[in-house]
Amino acid sequence: MSPPQPPHPPRLPLFRETVRPEWIDYNGHMSEAFYVLVFGFATDALMERTGMDSAYLKSTGCSMYTVESHIRYLRDVPEGASLAVRTRVLGATGKKARFTHEMYVVPDPQAEPEADADPVATTELLALHVDQEAGRATVFPDPVRDRLTKLTEQPPGWAGRSITAP
Repeated sequence: MSPPQPPHPPRLPLFRETVRPEWIDYNGHMSEAFYVLVFGFATDALMERTGMDSAYLKSTGCSMYTVESHIRYLRDVPEGASLAVRTRVLGATGKKARFTHEMYVVPDPQAEPEADADPVATTELLALHVDQEAGRATVFPDPVRDRLTKLTEQPPGWAGRSITAP
């Protein structure tokens, strides 16, 4: 008899956005700066869902700052495309959190990405929990760390890679 499998952690809701006309570059697709913008909005949604919203900042003086990211631009994204961004928390300990976002083009604003769909872009991020008044990183409070830990998933196969020269 095989041992019981651990339950899957809860998944964060998808972040959704539509590609705006002003995000299109002279090549006719979404400019790289706007991939970063959408991923930034997805990070904000992660923070809100784990209790690090504007009220948290106001009451604690702390927030989460991205200190490193690795973005992969995999497919062109046209104007008007409906985007869905899947966020995975990969871990949170002490002062640090590691997470990923995968951006998908979906057929309509409420659609889920197909199970076998390839993302159009991905990013892996390392963030620090920062006390803004002290100007330095500080440990996550237990309730925030616990919320992040409960969301922790295995990393996707592409996470942890670095850029290499051919």
